[in-house]
Amino acid sequence: MTFDYAARRARLAESLPGHGVRALLVTSPVNVRYLTGLASSNAAVLVNADGTARLATDNRYIGAARELDLPVMEAGDVAGALLASSQGDGPPKGVGIEAAAMSVATYLRLGEGLVPLEQVVERLRAVKDEQELDLIRTACAITDQAFADVTPKIAPGMTERELARLLERRMAELGADKPAFDTIVAAGENGAVPHHSPTDRELRAGDLVTMDFGARYRGYHADMTRTVSLGPPTGWQRELYDLVADAQRAGRHALAPGAGAREVDAAARSVVERAGHGEHFRHGLGHGVGLEIHEEPFLGPSRTGKLEDRVPITVEPGVYLPGRGGVRIEDTLVTREGGPELFTKTTKELLVL
Repeated sequence: MTFDYAARRARLAESLPGHGVRALLVTSPVNVRYLTGLASSNAAVLVNADGTARLATDNRYIGAARELDLPVMEAGDVAGALLASSQGDGPPKGVGIEAAAMSVATYLRLGEGLVPLEQVVERLRAVKDEQELDLIRTACAITDQAFADVTPKIAPGMTERELARLLERRMAELGADKPAFDTIVAAGENGAVPHHSPTDRELRAGDLVTMDFGARYRGYHADMTRTVSLGPPTGWQRELYDLVADAQRAGRHALAPGAGAREVDAAARSVVERAGHGEHFRHGLGHGVGLEIHEEPFLGPSRTGKLEDRVPITVEPGVYLPGRGGVRIEDTLVTREGGPELFTKTTKELLVL
């Protein structure tokens, strides 16, 4: 699949005058890949407001870089080389840098006249084209199928680690590049820890088991969480599950172009708060997905901004009861003018295994 990288750089170039710079030095590896197609651990691209651009990388990646659609230079100090090559275009103080990607040491070495900027490329990346959405859709389909294939094998006596490995192995067999992130499996009382790392704790009858996992496919990520019950759930377990399912449904229905990030979070959070569990929902409602597993935009009580069309994003409320357990339900969806499109389609009914 070939992306129009020149069009992406043109969109970035058009935005630069609004940031008060004549060029942007892009050093984040993910952003370099987004703008050029080069995946590497040492590359940078200088994008000028006039639409021209130049890429720099070292000898490990120069062969691949020379096959791309923009001028390339070979250098170990990629940022320094690009800045040196641009001196004829204007003073260094007219060049923006990615504040979150550049170390203080590199910034001081390159020159104090550089302009630190934040989230310039990330905001462009938030809105996906249909090719990107196809890749995320495929990553989610792999994730769905892995869950369907592994669920019948879940049984008391299996450890959290063993279940995590089963999910990851099955995603690889179905075509995933790798897991999108470290798989979370949390059984029983461990379900009260939102980002619990799998242990040798064995699954037991009566446990709620939360699985948060996803596939990465051709660089793009999926994210899904399901909670199942080993044996018939108790009253409090069923009540907790139904509450989170109601909150998740409210959050999904609130997704729309033009909706505020804070308002979407509130749609789900208010359901939990009315049930008296506000203090047990301790994280934001969701986040964007794409070339990174967590990227713009983010949904939370203090988040600002509005959603746009074609933004893939998660909705993942959770309620966590210390010492007892918890429930989280998560889907990846994409905002659409006619209503959100659901990418992770595995049932959200409580599965009793």
